[in-house]
Amino acid sequence: MTSSAATAARPEPAHEVELLTAGMRLRGTSLYLDATQATGLAFVSHAHSDHAARHQRVLATEATLRLLAHRVGKLPSSLAIPYHQPFTLDGIEMELVPAGHVLGSAQIRMTYKERCIGYTGDLNTAAALTAEPAGIAFCEVLVIESTFGLPKYRFPPREETYQAIRSFARESLDAGATPVFFGYTLGKSQEAMKLLSDGGFPVAVHASIADMADHYIALGCPLPHRRFDGAMRPGEALIFPMHLTRSRALDKIGAAKTAVLTGWALDPGTRYRYGTDAAFPLSDHADFDGLLSYVEKTGARKVLTVHGFAKELAACLRDRGYDAQPLMTPRQLELF
Repeated sequence: MTSSAATAARPEPAHEVELLTAGMRLRGTSLYLDATQATGLAFVSHAHSDHAARHQRVLATEATLRLLAHRVGKLPSSLAIPYHQPFTLDGIEMELVPAGHVLGSAQIRMTYKERCIGYTGDLNTAAALTAEPAGIAFCEVLVIESTFGLPKYRFPPREETYQAIRSFARESLDAGATPVFFGYTLGKSQEAMKLLSDGGFPVAVHASIADMADHYIALGCPLPHRRFDGAMRPGEALIFPMHLTRSRALDKIGAAKTAVLTGWALDPGTRYRYGTDAAFPLSDHADFDGLLSYVEKTGARKVLTVHGFAKELAACLRDRGYDAQPLMTPRQLELF
């Protein structure tokens, strides 16, 4: 066998978690993690559509199950798991830990064949207004989301961002314009609602955001608001989904100042890309320093990075002495 053929035939390392077509799976088991295609059994970390599907059996927090059913319909079978309550299913010992991403978001610690593996899902290590503070999933092997896994993504203090958003709203109103904020329908928009209403601003929101807010309220998170009916009232701020920055409905409210709320606001030109007057780095993900600090706190020595800048974050972690690799789909052998 030639050296090139030997290299091609070298097997990929067998990590504790494998990435398949349907999504991630705990190797040797039927348990999927945030699979995006329907599976028999899946842990769902939160109800964003890029982490969920209508699985036959779902493990999640009560809040996530409620929000998930709103999005994908009634689930065939589900098990609501409280935080920090260990349980065993199909021979796997598990425990859910808050992830700080959106209301009800969770990490999972799994012990299988005497190996403790943690999976963060989308993780936010900075305390937010409408999500449970993130805990630490202590483990030997950590699978961590890497959305902002580059050193250039370092967010300012959260309170500084909050103050900038409130100032934008006040200055817009003083100038005779409606302040309009764009954020994800689930999570970011509810935090903006809480931030603005606590700051004394009455808030109107798009119907899709109001639907999610109703679930938040039912789950014990108060969010004063009014459903947008096409017209604004004096002193109100408006919150719309990010994909509706150019909605014709906004043409009817008169003078407006617009801002997008996203961690990508750190990238030059973000406000131009979204067509807004401003961009504020309000994120529901951990920044680069938050990711590094979290890895250290878990005690893990082996780290598998997923999503976002997975390769780059793994390289940074290797420089710090960790056994770190991006979790990739297995490559097909190329023999010719």
